[in-house]
Amino acid sequence: MSKILIRGAKVLGGEPQDVLIDGEIIERVGAGLSDDDALVVEAEGKVLLPGLVDLHTHLREPGREDSETVLTGTRAAASGGYTAVFAMANTFPVADTAGVVEQVYRLGQEHGYCDVQPIGAVTVGLEGKKLAELGAMHESAAGVTVFSDDGKCVDDAVIMRRALEYVKAFGGVVAQHAQEPRLTEGAQMNEGVVSAELGLGGWPAVAEESIIARDVLLAEHVGSRVHICHLSTAGSVEIVRWAKSRGIDVTAEVTPHHLLLTDELVRSYNPVYKVNPPLRTERDVLALREALADGTIDIVATDHAPHPHEDKDCEWAAAAMGMVGLETALSVVQETMVTTGLLDWAGVADRMSFKPAKIGQAKGHGRPVSAGEPANLTLVDTAYRGSVDPAGFASRSRNTPYEGRELPGRVTHTWLRGKATLVDGKLT
Repeated sequence: MSKILIRGAKVLGGEPQDVLIDGEIIERVGAGLSDDDALVVEAEGKVLLPGLVDLHTHLREPGREDSETVLTGTRAAASGGYTAVFAMANTFPVADTAGVVEQVYRLGQEHGYCDVQPIGAVTVGLEGKKLAELGAMHESAAGVTVFSDDGKCVDDAVIMRRALEYVKAFGGVVAQHAQEPRLTEGAQMNEGVVSAELGLGGWPAVAEESIIARDVLLAEHVGSRVHICHLSTAGSVEIVRWAKSRGIDVTAEVTPHHLLLTDELVRSYNPVYKVNPPLRTERDVLALREALADGTIDIVATDHAPHPHEDKDCEWAAAAMGMVGLETALSVVQETMVTTGLLDWAGVADRMSFKPAKIGQAKGHGRPVSAGEPANLTLVDTAYRGSVDPAGFASRSRNTPYEGRELPGRVTHTWLRGKATLVDGKLT
């Protein structure tokens, strides 16, 4: 059935409305709509949002299919309300050529649970020494617009400048993993009181902040765009705020886990809390929430980083860094931003759909819920509360820091261009 009538949904959290989908397009939005040929979805009390867009996802394929594949990762995305994800370049082989990004792009098209836009590497092999084929990746079938060595910092200022100059020619953006490597050698967690008490190598805030300061100045110098990945400290917020006040073209993202969790959790020595950048202090968490609310931080991005069981079920020092996040992101944002009154649902749509789509130039995504627009939508039962059970995840990996934690909200339906990928909480 090509017609779907979503009845009584609170569009972006506003007054209840009906939304009629015909094929791939939203045909009408209004009260009291009817269509005898439409499949009716009763949505009273639920919030209807544009399909979510994640600018920072690790799908692992090719090369680490034991952690995740494009299929399992996009199924996880659909479960979390996402209709588009940007896949990071740290695969094996690295996505530093047109051939690899096209492979990832076509896998996304083949599986069809959400759109997959590959992110190209900034440097060959993520080694930080030579620019990758930025132009060829942009001109490929994948149409790459975002470039990042995420997992590694482009720490050479000359290479970073050249990358910013290169992508400027076609309106691209460099997404920087801000981590000064010399300041984080042997680091295991946030540098502070807890690291001192536990005797674990500290990861100072200045390692992030110094790179952000350098890169916003480089972006200003060459007149290009820079995006800051997974910003995590109060000091980083102030640098980005200053840069924006100066007119520098910088955007920034925060992860759900940095909005909720603190380095106090590391006292458990549970490697599920080991992540890059590390969990910070309560002061940092509150600063990140305020910055997301006032627009200093532009978007929420998951940094979905799946790992197999053996890479996390080990001693802290040997454990891999990263957390899965696609299936819990919206619930964490509801808990930290909506329940606290810092954002309304229109604000959530802005930070998790409209702006990430704009930054990444995701065509057809991050569009208004109105007539004539693509039917990329997610329906959320905001009254739901339940404990997180990773056994039910669609992701191939289970390294979530929220296991057993009660969180609000549950995505019940996701539509990609009018085709249901999730119905009543179950993948189609």
